[in-house]
Amino acid sequence: METINETEQIPQYTLRKILMVWAAALPMGILGWVVAPIFTQNSSAPGVERLAVLTVGLAWQFVLVLYLLYQETGSLQWATLKDRLWLNPPRSMSTGETRGRLWWWLVPLILLTTLFEMLLSGSVNKLWTSLFPFFAEPAGFSFGAALNTPEMRSKLVGAWGLYALFVVEALFNTVLGEELLFRGLLLPRMAGVFGKWDWVMNGLLFGLYHLHQPWGMLNSAIEGIFLLALPSRYFRSSWFGIVVHSGQSIFFAILLLGLVLGLA
Repeated sequence: METINETEQIPQYTLRKILMVWAAALPMGILGWVVAPIFTQNSSAPGVERLAVLTVGLAWQFVLVLYLLYQETGSLQWATLKDRLWLNPPRSMSTGETRGRLWWWLVPLILLTTLFEMLLSGSVNKLWTSLFPFFAEPAGFSFGAALNTPEMRSKLVGAWGLYALFVVEALFNTVLGEELLFRGLLLPRMAGVFGKWDWVMNGLLFGLYHLHQPWGMLNSAIEGIFLLALPSRYFRSSWFGIVVHSGQSIFFAILLLGLVLGLA
């Protein structure tokens, strides 16, 4: 077991800097509502083109994280990155020691996330859009809904380019983009402003960031607070947010692979 200093000498951001970093991720909204419609005009599957455009924004988040870390440390070596982004094994909150058995907490977290997505997510989105009807998802925006049409399914057979696009998008979304920015970079640097409630504010900022898909902002905030930020903060390991957030990506990757192979 390894004992790690509680502060890890990670500098704490001011409120201004937290909001500036958060705002630097907001171009996703511009990409989703301004740039994407330009590329999806007269498209039979606008969800696919929109996915490609949003992937650019997620890749930008990865570049932003590396830039800010280089400014902070003057190095992009793995030994530095993993400590500064909490890319370490989980550690005990009471002793600060890393313990392998703490990884087992991922099992109930993944189950809770699955149950939330299956049983509550749809109702949460309906409640949110009933309160704010102008946030409702426009027709054709959903990549998942596009997969359910017979025409799209027939086009997917052998579409390895589309599959590669989805894998790249998923990688930047749940590993190198959103999670690395919110749970890896921001969360370890928010306690100086928000104290023991840093995980709550981190999840709220995560929900508000989703201007590119505002119909899911409440849903993203709930998941961000309780299923992504809380366990990442408690175990001081951003791997918890990465693994839990990646569950949906893995599910769709397997589903899409079956369609590309002509098995569904």
